[in-house]
Amino acid sequence: MYEELLKNIAIDDERIVVMTAENRALIRNLPPVLGKRFIDTGITEQCMVGAAAGLALRGRVPVLHALASFLSMRAFEFVRTDAGIPNLPIKLSAFIPGFLSDGNGPTHQAVEDVSLMRGIPNMQVFAPANEQDLAIMLPEILASKHPAYIRICHRPTSFQHQKHFEIGKAEVIAEGTDVTLLTYGFMLEQTLIAAEILRAEGKSVGIVNLRSLKPIDEVYLVDLTQKTDLLVTIEDHFVTGGLYSIVAEIFLKNQIQAPVLPIALFEKWFKPARLQEVLEYEGFTGKQIAERILGYHTESIQPAIAVSEFAE
Repeated sequence: MYEELLKNIAIDDERIVVMTAENRALIRNLPPVLGKRFIDTGITEQCMVGAAAGLALRGRVPVLHALASFLSMRAFEFVRTDAGIPNLPIKLSAFIPGFLSDGNGPTHQAVEDVSLMRGIPNMQVFAPANEQDLAIMLPEILASKHPAYIRICHRPTSFQHQKHFEIGKAEVIAEGTDVTLLTYGFMLEQTLIAAEILRAEGKSVGIVNLRSLKPIDEVYLVDLTQKTDLLVTIEDHFVTGGLYSIVAEIFLKNQIQAPVLPIALFEKWFKPARLQEVLEYEGFTGKQIAERILGYHTESIQPAIAVSEFAE
């Protein structure tokens, strides 16, 4: 779906240039369609960003593809200097972020990428929850005049997202008075399971997909503190610099005190394995999330977790 949508947008808009640092998993069929507007620089993430800046200065909209860990870390200085400082509309499609790099070790795990990218002035940060969410968001992201980092999640879903996407606005899936689950990206999949378990235990549960992390829906988050007893941030990211930090910054800025439970990685990378095993070992399945919030074990059954199409 991502490849087809990007192809159609690029066909209609000659400013779009698709680039990759020898990572064609999501865009393998585009070279014959786009011709000279498809550029593979090889395993050179820094050079790719620099070349993209040159193209952007000449009116192009480069869409870059690489592993999230390398695009956010190896090329960080180039992203900061060549995209952030001049505020160029370079789009960074970051592949297998967070737990989606399941079988890879720490060198390939992007679990600090949100922290790094949101720290760059002018940079927007997005985290679609799945294939459908990505397709809904992509046209608006590509139309933005700012640089953007997209935490790509291409997993299929039966969940139906709201069709309207506005940069800086949260997708409010459900409202609840006992607990509201705040999440983004791949972890929405397990958050929905956690919500069902919590409801079965008699809780009123809200679910919010914060797919736009920067800018974020600050007004909604502030208002939410008056509507729910507990906020839970759920993310496949270090607790430092991610959603928990964003929420804390917003509450401090607005002089708000509210109970917030973070479910994230604390001072450790995750143990590499198959996706289901990663989530179980690290405590991030829907069942484990719900039971952590409840403070006791339940009789609920954790659904099987589908293997990623690009699993290692």
